Parts: sequence; C-alpha cells; structure tokens
Amino acid sequence: MPDDSPIILWFRRDLRLSDHPALDKAVSTGRPIIPVWIHDEVVETHGAAPKWRLGLAVESFAKRLKDVGSRLILRRGTAENVLQRLVEETGATTIWWTRAYDPPSIRRDEAVKSALTGQGHEAGSLPGHVLFEPWTVETKQGDYYKVYTPYWRSVKDREVALPLSAPSRLEAPRNWPDSDDIDAWKMGAAMDRGEAIVRNFVTVGEDAAQTRLGTFMRDGVEGYEDARDIPARQGTSLLSENLTYGEISPRACWHAGLRAKEDGKAGAETWLSELAWRDFAYHLLYHTPRLLTDNWREDWNAFPWNEDERLAEVKAWKQGRTGIRFVDAAMREMFVTGRMHNRARMIVASYLTKHLMCHWRIGKEWFEDCLVDWDPANNSMGWQWAAGSGPDATPYFRIFNPITQLDKFDGDRAYADRWIAEGHDNPHADALSYFKAIPRNWPMSPDDDYPEPIVGHKEGRERALETYNNRDF
Repeated sequence: MPDDSPIILWFRRDLRLSDHPALDKAVSTGRPIIPVWIHDEVVETHGAAPKWRLGLAVESFAKRLKDVGSRLILRRGTAENVLQRLVEETGATTIWWTRAYDPPSIRRDEAVKSALTGQGHEAGSLPGHVLFEPWTVETKQGDYYKVYTPYWRSVKDREVALPLSAPSRLEAPRNWPDSDDIDAWKMGAAMDRGEAIVRNFVTVGEDAAQTRLGTFMRDGVEGYEDARDIPARQGTSLLSENLTYGEISPRACWHAGLRAKEDGKAGAETWLSELAWRDFAYHLLYHTPRLLTDNWREDWNAFPWNEDERLAEVKAWKQGRTGIRFVDAAMREMFVTGRMHNRARMIVASYLTKHLMCHWRIGKEWFEDCLVDWDPANNSMGWQWAAGSGPDATPYFRIFNPITQLDKFDGDRAYADRWIAEGHDNPHADALSYFKAIPRNWPMSPDDDYPEPIVGHKEGRERALETYNNRDF
C-alpha cells in the first residue's frame, strides 16, 4: 500500500472533528483524507424534520472542514455503489466510518464492508456514537441487560476514555473528486412552510453544541434533578439534537458531567444517568432488533391496539386537538420547535396508546417525521416503554393522568398557555406560530373554540385497564 494513498472517511451521524476515533486514526497515518457524506438508502427513509435537520448539520460540518484545510465530498446513491466509485476515482485503498447499531444501518454497512474487502480494500468501522459498545456490557450470566437500573449500576463507574482533541489540519489529496450540491437535494422540501418556523429553534453545528454543553454545565446542571420535569422551564441541556447528528460526542458530555459531579453539582449524576439511558436504548436495539418495529415484549402481540391512522381520534392527536391541554400543548410544541419536552413525551405517548388505544407504531412514526432530535433507538424504546410493550421494571400497567400531571408540572399553566392559542385574547407568539407551521389543509385557526376532550381520563383509563385485564399476557 503506497504511503500516500488517500483514506476515505465516510461520515454519517458523526459530524464533528473533536473526539472522533475514526478521524483520529486516519490523521495518525499522515495520509491524505477524503471526507465523504452520502445521501444514501438509509437517509432516504428519514422523515421530514430529521432529514431537514441532518442537511443543516451536513452544511455546518462542511464549513468546519474548510477551517482545517479540507472539504466534504457529497454524493447521492446507495452507499456501496457510491463508495466503490469513489475508490475508483481517487485510488483510495482504505475506507473507515463510525459504527452504527440500528438494523437498516447495520445491513448497509455489512454490504459495504463485504464489497470493499472483497476487492482487497481495508474497510471497517470504529466506535464513537455510544459510550459503551453494546456487546461489552453483560450481566453476570453473560446475557444482555433487559432492565435499565441494573444496567446503570453496571456502567456508572466504568472508566470512559477522555475525549480526543480535534485536528488542526487534515492532509488533502492531490486531486479532489467531484462533489454534489446539497441544495439540489432539497432535503427540507417535506417541511414545507414549517421550515421557516422550526429554523428559529434549532442549534446547529459542533461549535454551537460545545457552547450549549458549557452553558448547561455552568447554569443548568445544578438544578437538573427538579427542573428537567417542568416543561415551561429550560431545565434540560437540549443536547439530544446535537448528539443525534454527532455534532458532539457522548464522551465529551460524560466527562463534562463527571467534572460537574466532582464539583458537587447536585443534578450531575442524574444527567449522567440520562446519557446512560441513551446508551441503554442502543444496547437493547443491538441485542433485540425487533425493538425498532415489533413489540419488545412479544406477549404484547395479543394486545388489541387500533392500527388505523385514519381514525378521527388519531388525527386530533396529531393536530393537538384532543381537548387535553398537556397533550395538545406538547404536540404543538413539537410542530413549532421540532422538539418536545421529555415529561410531555411520556404524557402524549401514554394518551395515544392507553386512552385512545392506538398502536405505539402510529406515534413512533409521527415522531419520526416531526422531531429534529429523532434517534432510532431512543424513539423506539421511549414509545414501547410508554405503551407497556417495552423494557420496564414497573410491575403494573402505567397510565399517566394528563390532568393531574399538568397540575403537578405546569400548575400555573405557563407551558399550556405558551402553546395553545384558542380561548386567549392575546395568545403567546409561539402559540400563533403553530398555525403558520401546520399543513395548509388542516382547517385550524387560533380563533377556534378549544375542543372538549375526545376521550376523558376516567373513560380512557377504565377502557384500557379492562382491555389489559381481559388479555392473557
């Protein structure tokens, strides 16, 4: 292998320079590096908001690469075909990428590796997307963990390597291959008029992510334990958006949390446990790929959920017109910002799957379309946890009461009033933005009357419990 043969570094959801093991390994060789990002078969399946936000991340990363004397080559097509063409065009003999753990990405990566190594090239993946590789965390019996609490006890004191520094310069190849124009791909097309609204609420790129982490560690982590449950407050780090596109690494977040814990900041350990929860989702997805599409608890296959998305109740849920203020505020928050507060996610998921008796896949797929921080493992695990078909140590059928939850976590209705315009003489600007973001064929206006509940808590709870108790699980 010639010493100066270029290395193709295939970027995916790892759009950063700092703490990037594959990039660090490539730099250490001293060889030219050709950074590549592919609008491939996995990206093609992304929903509207995730695909649009991914495009912003790619554009930001391309600018970051220019700062270190490099550039990002953009191509569209199946990953295997694109990389084979690039190998032929550049003479590269080594292709590296950051490991993925969801089934579609694994299938793609295995096909790429088989094709390239079969032609005599060096091709393979390195870690970087999670803290702990899924196969390295085992029970004493050598099995994978199925419940989070023992998983957390197993990993919380593990040594995590310090984050790697960003390179100051990347060696360029003698000749750069051609690159596509990302604007021609129109990655935000499905956002329609919502793009202009949601753009005001996203924080894009590696530098912005590092700033967001530093701000949270300085101002937010101390009170995180309590503030994270109050949807009207900025009590969380909001880093899920940046983690999902790899604009910041989980190791950088972990070590920032450890430093805060050593400094005596009260919420630090709880925040660290949330980072581990993210890893736990990938742990489960890797060991049980059915988490993505089917009931993780297979005995739940007998539960008679509705699977018809055309029902009026499902439409009302999607539109934030259920008549349940916590649910409606949350659904509208998601449409305006591309995010939803974590406490609210539990409430809306419980309402859909328990009160409305609708399959969790309906909600999971709607979130896949609407969330800028969509993550395949965490979205699937979160929905199954709320539905009851997923991993959960709780020995009973959990049904959140959306009325008492609102009283407890939004007693002054600051959250509900921020997102619901109907019935207010002077609605919040964000509540009005919802009507500028929704599809034009949704016949909704801030002047409408706020609806009565389509299914009240008592009625929905009794129906769900009766159904649950009458099934053979």
